Amino acid sequence: MADVSHGHIVAAYDAEFKKLTKLISRMGGLAESQLANALTAIEKRDNALAKTVKDGDKEIDALEREIESLVVRMLALRQPVANDLRYIVATLRTSSDIERIGDYAKNIAKRALALNQLPAEPLLRGVVRIGRPVQTMLKDVMDAHLQGDTGKAVEVWEADEDVDALYTSLFRELLTYMMEDPRHITPCTHLLFIAKNLERIGDHATNIAETIHFQVEGVALGERRPKADASNYATLQPEDEDGDDDDDDLREDKDESDA
Repeated sequence: MADVSHGHIVAAYDAEFKKLTKLISRMGGLAESQLANALTAIEKRDNALAKTVKDGDKEIDALEREIESLVVRMLALRQPVANDLRYIVATLRTSSDIERIGDYAKNIAKRALALNQLPAEPLLRGVVRIGRPVQTMLKDVMDAHLQGDTGKAVEVWEADEDVDALYTSLFRELLTYMMEDPRHITPCTHLLFIAKNLERIGDHATNIAETIHFQVEGVALGERRPKADASNYATLQPEDEDGDDDDDDLREDKDESDA
């Protein structure tokens, strides 16, 4: 973490910064674990692990609410400025991105449970190939947040382009596979949703990287680099058939799972 709390006159203020850092660190660690377990559940066809991931999302949600409450208290009572204010706001924004990452990991686990009822698909390795760099992005961006490391944040920001390219390649491969043999439509549809969830996790890690840069430098990272995800130029993506944002479908999926 950047040295944002050093030397405050009010000891309670320092304690609140330390608590905020501890909470976001815990939240990020849980998200990393959720993603890793979701990928393992797919790769090893482990239903018990997939169910653990589904249940674990509640803890991430609870931590986000705790961070929101603490941030509101700090803003109201401490009236922070400059570096302190940027760190507090950055942590709040980061917690929101982490919460979304937890939702996507939960969705992946739900798809794993469905996939495990079907014969193993050879294209599953393509999903794992996307998942590994996304895991690295998430770990690195959380390290960057806690250390105030803009260099590492920029590396994560740039790495998202490779993830987008992997997703586009797998998207086309899965469509081809389904057209060649209709029997593969159901499992490949699940794989498409999983791949899209992984791509979106990469996007949220990129969001965190941009937040870190603004927090430390006080300026935006710069013009958004072009996305390498060209799948929607080929055909409609599974989450985009209604023309809505991907997150709308995720919210519907989440509401359905909580019903």
